[in-house]
Amino acid sequence: MKCIKRIRNILDKTLSVACSVMFAAIVCIGTYQIVTRYIFNSPSTVSEELLTYTFAWMALLVSALVFGKREHLRVSVFADRLQGKERTWLELFIETMVVAVALVVLLYGGLTIMELTMSQKTASLGIPMGAVYAVVPLTGLLIGIYGVFNIMDLWKENMQGSR
Repeated sequence: MKCIKRIRNILDKTLSVACSVMFAAIVCIGTYQIVTRYIFNSPSTVSEELLTYTFAWMALLVSALVFGKREHLRVSVFADRLQGKERTWLELFIETMVVAVALVVLLYGGLTIMELTMSQKTASLGIPMGAVYAVVPLTGLLIGIYGVFNIMDLWKENMQGSR
């Protein structure tokens, strides 16, 4: 379990730093875009595209981080009515479904869309669209890893509580 905690901490810190850097880049790129558009009357198309893709990457990666910390938005109508093992089993089921969706939809679907769009280029930057979409399977993999960690934590808590 110590190894898993260490891996989780490394993932948490890496994603936090990456998302912070992307947020800072968004602020800088956005400021640059405003200055070029309104002061120099010469809008930058590259900055607009870069801003869009950076925001998409940041949003998806931060969603993986939030899932890992189990701080995501959820409707707890049923969970609030349950106590003890029933609640733990519900949470285990939910985490299992999250892992399944992350692996099937995000990871598999993301790899498929990446492969299909590798030959397309972005309008301003000229990079392959598959590279832009690479964040989708990456997010699926990260949510899957975090989900497995969360399942292990819930299982461990359940086993300790039943002793």
